[in-house]
Amino acid sequence: MTIRVKLDDIIDGLESQSDESSSFLNKKTGEVVLIIDEELNAARENEPIEDFPDWQQDQVRIAKEIIAETGDYISLPTKFDIDEYRIMERFCLSLDDPEMSDLLYGLIKGSGAFRRFKDAIHKYEFADEWYSYRNKALKEIAIEWCQENGIEFQDE
Repeated sequence: MTIRVKLDDIIDGLESQSDESSSFLNKKTGEVVLIIDEELNAARENEPIEDFPDWQQDQVRIAKEIIAETGDYISLPTKFDIDEYRIMERFCLSLDDPEMSDLLYGLIKGSGAFRRFKDAIHKYEFADEWYSYRNKALKEIAIEWCQENGIEFQDE
């Protein structure tokens, strides 16, 4: 039986990740889960599940399945695979207004690029365009990932 996943669930999983967490798809249920590094490390160290609070025990169980490589879970693209900085660059270069394109592109160079970019898109009222562009880019990444991994998806 092939599971059909919701593309929005994959996109949410992509957006939820951080430096300390990763998202995985359960290929049997179609559920996307977010696992923090603490849970993965506990699974690697084979720490007793009972040592964790009730709310975290299911997550540690899932982490143990992931570590055991049962084949039930597959890792979604990481935040490094997504490369949001590159998405920002492409957004800047896609703008029809050359002055604004140059301004935003210049702001994303060097340390603090994300903060400067976020401040500028709100100041110059490009936030809606940015979030639409970013969402489209994440959707493309999700579709490509599904296709590469033979995952059927539904786009709602």
